[in-house]
Amino acid sequence: GGSIGSELSRQLAANQPKQLVIIENNEYNLYRISNELSESFPTVPLATLLVDVSDYSELKRVFCSHTPDIIFHASAYKHVPLLEDQVFSAIKNNVLATQSLCDLAVEFKIKHVVLVSTDKAVNPTNLMGMSKRMAEIYTQNINRQSVTRFSTVRFGNVLGSTGSVLPLFRQQLKAGGPLTITDPKMTRFFMMIPEAASLILQSFLLGEGGDIFVLDMGDPVNIKELAEKLITLSGKKPYVDVDIKTVGIRPGEKLYEE
Repeated sequence: GGSIGSELSRQLAANQPKQLVIIENNEYNLYRISNELSESFPTVPLATLLVDVSDYSELKRVFCSHTPDIIFHASAYKHVPLLEDQVFSAIKNNVLATQSLCDLAVEFKIKHVVLVSTDKAVNPTNLMGMSKRMAEIYTQNINRQSVTRFSTVRFGNVLGSTGSVLPLFRQQLKAGGPLTITDPKMTRFFMMIPEAASLILQSFLLGEGGDIFVLDMGDPVNIKELAEKLITLSGKKPYVDVDIKTVGIRPGEKLYEE
């Protein structure tokens, strides 16, 4: 139901799998993506399941009913400042859910599991990055003890994804401004949603187990310059028609990603 999971589902469905099983714990997100997939790919057998992946017993019932060959694990909480005060939820969804999924994958002898991770797991300075790094370590360790192949894919921010900066800027621009940035020096790596999903699929084909793939995100983008370009593209002048306001770095954030 999320940005990456939805696009992965589209690209997987386009390859005509024997069956596509999608799991989501948000009812509306599940309804939306299942409708879209049913309309766009009517010949692909689709199972849509309203399930919380952090619930081990619930997840095990899914494995008993639909034993997959390949699992793409894109479920995670990812909003850095929000998660700094949500330790229990971050660990439950980003770490323990991954552990449950990996343990069941081993038990049911699944061929391959791909963990979707983040560049924030590199030398993590926040709870979100730390929780994803824990998930990476778990998958790498369990890979050594099983026939199931586990691989990880890391990438940075995805333009237009839920909670990302671009939709926020658009919303602020529509309201007449100001556009808010945390620091004029802040940079981030960006890529498009379809590009990120297709590279996840490519890394799956390359994965031999225990790997961590780091996508080439190109050059980092200055957030202040991104705000200025967006204002200019809307036909207005930065700092004249629409202001840009610096609000300061929020909890868990750093100036640049690695």
